[in-house]
Amino acid sequence: MARKTRLCFVAYRGNMNCGGQGVYLWFLCRELAALGFEVDVFVGPPYPDPMPFAARVQRLENQEHWAKWFTHDYGGMIPKRNPLAALSPMNFYELAASRLGFLPEPFAFSMRVFRTLAARMREGERWDLIHDVQCLGYGLLGLRALGIPVVTTVHHPLTVDRRASFIRDTNLTEALGTMQFYPIGMQSFVARRIDRVLTSSECSAGQIAADFGVPRQQIRNVWNGLDTDLFSPDASVARDPHKVLCVGRASDPNKGIRSLIEAIAQTDASTRLTLIDNDHPENEVFKWARAAGVIDRIEVTGRVPQQELIRHYRSASLVAVPSRYEGFGLPAVEAMACGTPVVACEAGALREVMQQAGGGITVPIDDSKALAHGIDELMGHPERRQSLGETGRRKVCDVFSWPRIARRTAEVYAEVLEERCRQVERRA
Repeated sequence: MARKTRLCFVAYRGNMNCGGQGVYLWFLCRELAALGFEVDVFVGPPYPDPMPFAARVQRLENQEHWAKWFTHDYGGMIPKRNPLAALSPMNFYELAASRLGFLPEPFAFSMRVFRTLAARMREGERWDLIHDVQCLGYGLLGLRALGIPVVTTVHHPLTVDRRASFIRDTNLTEALGTMQFYPIGMQSFVARRIDRVLTSSECSAGQIAADFGVPRQQIRNVWNGLDTDLFSPDASVARDPHKVLCVGRASDPNKGIRSLIEAIAQTDASTRLTLIDNDHPENEVFKWARAAGVIDRIEVTGRVPQQELIRHYRSASLVAVPSRYEGFGLPAVEAMACGTPVVACEAGALREVMQQAGGGITVPIDDSKALAHGIDELMGHPERRQSLGETGRRKVCDVFSWPRIARRTAEVYAEVLEERCRQVERRA
């Protein structure tokens, strides 16, 4: 029997609630195990849900200094049971860097995982390939120097987040904080020196090449995945004929929520917007809605659990995605998987995603009039909405289901491993 290809996934955060990287890690590992790979996972906190399909899941602990700094839990940054633990070299680095406004997790995790895997290799363990999930810390170059091919997944470069942060900043102090927070120099340096960079759209591939300087031939677009069994239509859930749904944060300028509020003011008076966003009274969406005269036509739900989010997708007549930039556009894909048509702006990867799935229409960026027209157009034609919803569901399953993404990822692994074999043969 042929030996299984042994993969080592490394992720500095693993929980599904901490961002898309946790979702990506869990589902991709599950599907690769189903394809016959042996999967080990080395992961930092917050940790993933149980992964019974993995051969090993090893937690690499840290003191979570940055999370405590972010939530202003300054007292919690010093371990109460063993205060001297804060003085160990890596813990002290994370403590000091967090207090100074840096994001220390990617570098610190990469060094911990390098130390851990190097020790296991000294004991005789071997992996065929290492797959990093959005860390890109210097420790990965150490692992590659030990002879293991390394690939990484980058949904979009941190330069995109930094530009959005600059837009939010209101003074020089905030702008300086933005400049020092993002570890872009480290990530771009590492990305240029590993075997492949996987990403989720041609738009992101171009952005990685431009901002990180990664040669385009080293980047592979494998798309992003979705659990199409979970995100699915349900005929027992009635569609609200007046409900437009949007999933996005008003605090992120890239999500285009202000433009959507202005568009709602120009739509038919019966149209109502449900926004999945923070419902704190200081959320600017309430100010924008009052200024536009539509405060009584908007519901802001606050954060909702996944099943409630799916119920919103299923009950909406359409989903609006007014983004100014997207590296993939997950809400659009989730909506189409639930059989709900989408009106999306032609922003970043959204154009590609909508072309692949065919479950809606696109309009220009930052054009509230065009967005309002698109919403009215679909809200006024239920037969067209149904047809688009059916098309979107079918094509999302064809293109974006996790088994499809895993097979595309496995093709990249095979390419990298074949390339490494040729290198070894040339040296021999």
